Amino acid sequence: MSRRRLIGAAGAAGAAALGAAACGSPDEGPEPHDALRGTVVAQTSDIPVGGGSVVTDGKLVVTQPEEGDFKAFSAVCTHAGCTVQEVETTVNCLCHGSEFDIATGEVRSGPANRPLEELSVTVDGTDIVLDDDPATGGAAGA
Repeated sequence: MSRRRLIGAAGAAGAAALGAAACGSPDEGPEPHDALRGTVVAQTSDIPVGGGSVVTDGKLVVTQPEEGDFKAFSAVCTHAGCTVQEVETTVNCLCHGSEFDIATGEVRSGPANRPLEELSVTVDGTDIVLDDDPATGGAAGA
C-alpha cells in the first residue's frame, strides 16, 4: 500500500469515528453539561427573546421563550444522540430534522419522539448559571 493511500485510509477511518461519536448513544457515561454545573453558561444579552443559543462546550441549549424567562435543555437530540446545531423559533437538530419547542423541549417535529432533557438555571444579574443540583434548582452562590 502506498503512503498516500495509507494516509487517506487513516483519514477516512478518523472521519467515520467522529461521525459515529456525533450520533452516539445518549446513555453513555456522564453528561457533558455536568462539568458546567454551578458555573456561568451564558449572558442574558447573548440569548435572544423568542430564540436561544447552543453552548457547544457543555452540550446544552439556553433559550428565552419570553422576555426574562430563561430555560436550558440538553443539546443531545433524543432521536439518535446528535448535538442540536441551531436555535431559531425551535431548537433544531440538523442531523435528521427533529425540532423541539424552545419553552418546553417537547418535540415539535420528528423523527425524535421524546423531549430534550430540561436543565435548571438561575439568572444572577446578567449571568445565566447552570444549577448545581438539578433536583432543587439551587446554584452555587446564588
